Amino acid sequence: MTQLISHVSPQSLTEVLQAAGYRVNQTEQSGIVQLLSASQGIGYAVRFGNPATEQGSYVDFTFSCALRVQGELPAGLAELWNASRRFARLSVQGEFLVMEMDVVVAAGVSDDHLRGNLELWDRLLQEFIVYLREYSQNAAQLQAQAETVEAAAQEVPAL
Repeated sequence: MTQLISHVSPQSLTEVLQAAGYRVNQTEQSGIVQLLSASQGIGYAVRFGNPATEQGSYVDFTFSCALRVQGELPAGLAELWNASRRFARLSVQGEFLVMEMDVVVAAGVSDDHLRGNLELWDRLLQEFIVYLREYSQNAAQLQAQAETVEAAAQEVPAL
C-alpha cells in the first residue's frame, strides 16, 4: 500500500523539488520559512500555509511567482487569465503581477500527486510567460490600429 503524505515540511518539500531537478534555497524572514526556486529562468517561492499537528509541518502550501510590472498594466489582464485558466490565479498586488497556485495535502496525497502538482505549476509558469508576451503583442497591435484609424479620421475633410 502506498504511504500517503498528509503534511509537508520545508525539508520534505525541498527534497521533492530537488528530486524533480529544481534547485531550492530555503529562506526565513520574520520567522516565516519559504522555499525559493525557478523554472525556465522564472523565479518563484513556495509559501507554507496552515500548520499541521506535527511541529514544523503544514497541510497546504502555495506556489507563488511575482513579476515586477514596468509601466502600467493593461486593464483586464488578470481577469482574462483567471476566466480562461484553471488551477492558478493571477492578481495585481501593488507594482507586482502575482500568479499563485495552492496545493492541499491535508487528507493525504501520494508522491505522484505532489509531483503532478509541481509539473502543473511548471506548465502554468510557461503558459503565464507566453500569455504575457501575447497579451503585450496584441495590445501593441490594437494600439497601432487605433492610432491609424484616428489619423485617418483626422485626414477626412468635413462635408
